[in-house]
Amino acid sequence: METDVLIIGGGVTGTGIARDLALRGLNTILIEKKDLNAGASGGNHGLLHSGARYIRSDPEAASECQIEQAILKKQAAHCIEETGGLFVAVKGDDENYIQDFPQMCEQLHIQCEKIDPKKALEMEPALSKDLIAVYQVNDASINPFKLSIENMNNAISFGSSYLTHTEIENFKIENNKIIYAGARNKISGKIIKIRAKTYVNASGAWAKNIAAMAGINVNMVFSMGSLLVTSQRITKRVINRLRMPTDGDILVPGGVVSILGTTSIRIEDPDKIYPAVDEVDHIIEQGGQMIPALKESRYIRAYAGVRPLVSMGGDDDDREVSRGFTLLDHEKNGVDNFITITGGKLSTYRLMAEKTSDIVCKKHGITQPCKTKTTPLPSTHDGDWSEPGVFIADSIDSKTFHDSYLCECEMVPAKAIDRVIDSIKRNGGSPNLESIAVRTRVGKGTCQGTYCSVRLLSRLCDNKDYTAANGLNDLKLFLNERWKGEHPLLWDQTLVHSSLKEMIHCGLFCLELDEQ
Repeated sequence: METDVLIIGGGVTGTGIARDLALRGLNTILIEKKDLNAGASGGNHGLLHSGARYIRSDPEAASECQIEQAILKKQAAHCIEETGGLFVAVKGDDENYIQDFPQMCEQLHIQCEKIDPKKALEMEPALSKDLIAVYQVNDASINPFKLSIENMNNAISFGSSYLTHTEIENFKIENNKIIYAGARNKISGKIIKIRAKTYVNASGAWAKNIAAMAGINVNMVFSMGSLLVTSQRITKRVINRLRMPTDGDILVPGGVVSILGTTSIRIEDPDKIYPAVDEVDHIIEQGGQMIPALKESRYIRAYAGVRPLVSMGGDDDDREVSRGFTLLDHEKNGVDNFITITGGKLSTYRLMAEKTSDIVCKKHGITQPCKTKTTPLPSTHDGDWSEPGVFIADSIDSKTFHDSYLCECEMVPAKAIDRVIDSIKRNGGSPNLESIAVRTRVGKGTCQGTYCSVRLLSRLCDNKDYTAANGLNDLKLFLNERWKGEHPLLWDQTLVHSSLKEMIHCGLFCLELDEQ
């Protein structure tokens, strides 16, 4: 395969680069070892930062968030819910930080309005009665899955393409240039060579491994953050604790649920992450200080993501490592056509893509400026069903109203699944349970795949997208992923539902056995 630019990594940064370069006239191939948003882009809380969280700990990142948020609200509005946000302090919080907060926001041109605690309780009744200070900011909620899907679809419309479940294995380097990348399809086992003029490493926490294949060291540390999903939406707005960033101090509404987090724990391997029970307890205890209802809420899932942080050494606390991004042109390392982009935040993905694309275009002799600042991200509706618990009537035809629901928790009809399957096939992919789950809310509701997993499997078999053996194996993998998110939450109703799922799939279907 040949292309102008090979992009490694299918998160928001990689797909954002694919779109940026496509708008400037370059052809790209994007490859991802799993599926879209398999890394940090799918393991975050979906907060579109105003920048206020980082005004003291990382002013540069705060300023970037503030500027980029305004651009995204204008150019990608269909991926964003304008929730607004509150920073709240309770009794015992640092009064010096509270006092300095509005001035620090003003210095970075971040909108900030003082709110009387009594008014704040009228705005958000779930807040603690122990409020001592409240400030209103312009935080928002953003759907990272829809964002990546829309960016990639727009790039495809200009002739680019992407390959999922395809992993880089090596680079062939001659005369200070990568000649081709060797990659393997993890499903078929097929080995392919991809020749490009420029290679972009946008693999997030795996950027260090990819760079090492070219003989280059990128000094990275990995910070795992765990998050919890509530069974219902707790607040209308994003709620932040008014203090220096720490654990369990953000609640982000998303559709009909809320996401509570996060933590910051140093880990060694980004492929081995899972929320622990003590983390869950800690997050709930901390979150409950600003929103007491969180101590008694039902949680349907816990998950974790990895922050890829480039370290300069001597950073004992991962929260002290910059949340800004790192862009490396490896020409200085003796590989002229290789670039690494990593770090950063979901809120600054577009800026990261722009700066990376600027370097690529310079190498290709292209002077055309970035267009993503001023060109709206088109809506293709392929990502509509990634919205939590939202039935989107205008995205499907009238027949769907009489259609069966494959996922009743999230109101996903069979016709919507068929459209997603067609979209995956149209882009050269092979539909399976997990690829459909990435693009929809299937399996992410209160039953966590108990019923919809089998219905979805049947649909794929009926459409002849599966053999029976492959389908059963995929069902196991899908349910195991759901189980990882349930395991640290096994109390009350979550334990009841998890036990029922085990009875059905293990007691009745015998899925725990190696042979059927």
